[in-house]
Amino acid sequence: MDFAAIKTAAEGYQADMTRFLRDLVALPGESTQEKPTADRIVEEMKKLGFDEAGIDPMGNAIGYLGSGKTLIAYDGHIDTVGVGNIENWDFDPFEGYENDEEIGGRGTSDQLGGVVSAVYGAKIMKDLGLLNDQYRVMVTGTVQEEDCDGLCWEYLIKEEGIRPEFVVITEPTDGNIYRGQRGRMEIRIEVGGISCHGSAPERGDNALYKMAEILKEVEELNDRLKDDEFLGKGTLAVSEIFFTSPSRCAVADSCAISIDRRLTDGETWESALDELRALPSVKKHNAEVSMYRYERPSYTGLLYPIDCFFPTWVIPADAAPTQAAIEAYRGLYGEPKVDKWTFSTNGVAIMGRNNIPCIGFGPGRENQAHAPNEKTWKADLVRCAAVYAAIPTLYTRDA
Repeated sequence: MDFAAIKTAAEGYQADMTRFLRDLVALPGESTQEKPTADRIVEEMKKLGFDEAGIDPMGNAIGYLGSGKTLIAYDGHIDTVGVGNIENWDFDPFEGYENDEEIGGRGTSDQLGGVVSAVYGAKIMKDLGLLNDQYRVMVTGTVQEEDCDGLCWEYLIKEEGIRPEFVVITEPTDGNIYRGQRGRMEIRIEVGGISCHGSAPERGDNALYKMAEILKEVEELNDRLKDDEFLGKGTLAVSEIFFTSPSRCAVADSCAISIDRRLTDGETWESALDELRALPSVKKHNAEVSMYRYERPSYTGLLYPIDCFFPTWVIPADAAPTQAAIEAYRGLYGEPKVDKWTFSTNGVAIMGRNNIPCIGFGPGRENQAHAPNEKTWKADLVRCAAVYAAIPTLYTRDA
């Protein structure tokens, strides 16, 4: 493999990738609002000569190059979170900025840059004649990941019958190769009470006081959760609190909390729910512990409900996709660091639910995700496009 030619080709596309990324940043696209972004990605794919490029019924932008039997996919989600408090931004998050090294704007690291590098990585394969009868490349710009990670791929696999041999996830990896992540769940605990006039609280049964007991035990449970040598510790965090009361002069008659539960290797959704149900305060107050369900239609109107359980996944260090990614990086840029994500990705459905191997490598940094003044680096776009271009040939070399 001519690694020098791949590197040169990727460097030659830096200006095009920068322009493309800035175009995408300028199109605000939170979950269920991604249509302009999807349309722009398909436009770029067609301009670059993809064999096929279009939008599926859910709204995912999908392009193909090559005709081989082995399907290798590159996934990047195209929805972003909101901007939050605009006062925390030093620049317009959608106008963005660029200098010699950086590109700023909402979605640059999380994770429009990964889509850009994947599109141009496929273009490099075509330019250099790397496409052959061994493999076919699929590049996706998937929707609703920020709302419900993996939903898009659950749909692609189960409803569209698309099953790649493996998937490169292009979420930001801080320049490293990632081979796993903790899973997660969205859990609700709800407790009831009886309202009464606030002037005589002893007549009622205050749900807020019950939840206060539960909250303390939930906090303590976090310290006892399982730890894993590679993925790290399971965690939980109370993220929301809700209540009902007839007025500010009345005792609350219900209270509920949401919990963001991160699952390390070996933990299951059943074990996570059972741990909470076993808390003394939950039993004492007959609190209900349940898992949320995602039921929000995509921008096309397609509704694909799913439980809010996002499984843990890990690919072995010696697995063929891992080794192909390592060899590609080594040939282009030296020895890589192999690590794991702190946050969650579409791999929860691809590998976690459907056992399709995933490997992670993407431009940008994890600490830029969901943060004000988000940015990525032009050198990252180039580096990732080059590595993406090399992986399929290395993977299929001995096929």
